[in-house]
Amino acid sequence: MPDYSKQTSFKIQWSHRQDAKANPFRTLSASVNFATSSYERNNLTSMYNPQSFTQSTRTSSVSMTNTFSNIGLTISTTMNLNQRMQDSTIALTLPDVNISLSRIYPFKRKKMAGKERWYEKISLSYTGQLSNSITTKEDLLLHSSLTRDWRNGMQHSIPISANFTLFGYLNINPSFTFTDRMYTNKVMRSWDEEGQREVTDTIDGFYNIYNWRFSVSASTKLYGMYVPWKKLFGDKIIAIRHVFTPQVSFNYAPDFSTERYGYYETYQRTDADGNVSLVEYSPYSNGLFGVPGRGKTGSVAVDISNNIEMKLRSDNDSTGEKKVSIIDELGASMSYNFATDIRPWSDLQTRLRLKLTKNYTFNLNATFATYAYELDENGNPRVSDHVTRYSQGKFGRFQGMSQNISYTLNNKKVMNFIKWLKGEKVDKDKDEDKRDDEEEDFDPDTNEDKTLQEGQRGARKENAGKAETDEDGYMKFSLPWSLSFGYGISMREDVGGNFNYDKMRYPYAFSQTLNFSGNIRISDGWNISFSSGYDFENHEISMTTASLSRDLHCFNMSCSVVLAPYTSYNFSFRCNAATLTDVLKYDKRSSYSNAVQWY
Repeated sequence: MPDYSKQTSFKIQWSHRQDAKANPFRTLSASVNFATSSYERNNLTSMYNPQSFTQSTRTSSVSMTNTFSNIGLTISTTMNLNQRMQDSTIALTLPDVNISLSRIYPFKRKKMAGKERWYEKISLSYTGQLSNSITTKEDLLLHSSLTRDWRNGMQHSIPISANFTLFGYLNINPSFTFTDRMYTNKVMRSWDEEGQREVTDTIDGFYNIYNWRFSVSASTKLYGMYVPWKKLFGDKIIAIRHVFTPQVSFNYAPDFSTERYGYYETYQRTDADGNVSLVEYSPYSNGLFGVPGRGKTGSVAVDISNNIEMKLRSDNDSTGEKKVSIIDELGASMSYNFATDIRPWSDLQTRLRLKLTKNYTFNLNATFATYAYELDENGNPRVSDHVTRYSQGKFGRFQGMSQNISYTLNNKKVMNFIKWLKGEKVDKDKDEDKRDDEEEDFDPDTNEDKTLQEGQRGARKENAGKAETDEDGYMKFSLPWSLSFGYGISMREDVGGNFNYDKMRYPYAFSQTLNFSGNIRISDGWNISFSSGYDFENHEISMTTASLSRDLHCFNMSCSVVLAPYTSYNFSFRCNAATLTDVLKYDKRSSYSNAVQWY
């Protein structure tokens, strides 16, 4: 025939999932669905499968992981292929290799004798990645240049850290991170004044780019013990302990955009009007792993934390003592950036945490601005670049605070409350018993911390696995449920409001959030849950959801409904086995287009 043509087309499909018991140190998985762009058009059987023509994209991946547990080394290799069938575009990554070495102590002796030396606490780890990728057309793939058309490179990261103790109480934690990048080309740029365009020139070679950063922190704990005067406070208070925890941290990284490193270049640009400007660029900006950032970084941060606890004599505890938290934490933090001349001091961040009950903790966070407001040449307020409120003899400007209150109510707490009203013995939660055993105790005589030993609070016996029965021998009725409430309020400086020139500050704005959620387990297999809330700004109910699930042993069935602001549903029936969950399944859901707004 006059329009005769000859084409070679093929299709490869491969699915492989290795059994975990086959080899615990090596895994291989594959999901390949590759076809040339002309395959479906030339394949006669595709005429009876219209879905083959509508498949616009194809994805393929093959991965293998090797673990060398004796040295803590893991190597994983991946091949990824994405096809766009309409225009035969291929995005191929071959290979993508990741290497990781778990933390090791290179200077630690194999046979310990005597005390541990300071250099034996130095540890390091390693992560590396080698990648080679290209985006091209199907017929150009085998004719592409490895250095010109492919984007490739390798990155190494080596973090080094240690933990030392000076003078018996000062903890020093230095760390050093080195990152190295290797590229096979760089792109030089220049300006074509006649054509008024940028000209690029790719230069092949081996180029090594590195950067590093260093940080160190120092912290300690200072204990203060106060034994109240018994004639004034009585014998009930044993001691009050104050723990003060200061911490200072320092970090530094040089400016890698300076000329000595050669990571950035410039060229002169002259536009059609004769305006001359200097353009700065990096020849390695197109590299897979980027280029070190510009500018020097360096800062010093200070953080302080306070904890106050009181030990009381108690007849309700087996030890005869009880610990009460007065202030669980009162802390503040601030930092200074010595790499900049504009507003180097940060704002003061403060925090407060109070353990009001075993089930509720009060948290409060507040911010105090360091720099004062000043008026510009037009009389408009702006934050000063150098003038601080402290230099004016004032404390930091209160910018706002946020506080969240949450509480969970369940059937056990309600029953205990009823028993308490009746004067009956309240069942203590086993988890609370465990927390009591793990609590940190303090001794006013030695002023040292110690952990309560097993059995110090009395022997606790648990009949695990035995069902509770009533006095007639029948299993007790149980309908576990829980209801959680959450309320948050925040106060912030309203920069968009009217500025008060007398007080040199903006007014404050408030915002509130309210949400609640619940769960009811009507049987061993049935579970109902829901969540909702209220939007105080828009004065309407926030997103409300409800779900019903049923455990069918080998399968799981679930149905969820969104009631507000749009109604929708989702039904799912899946196999519980991990290897079959994506095969044996049925999903039915409503789309966004047919969702109905709820009023």
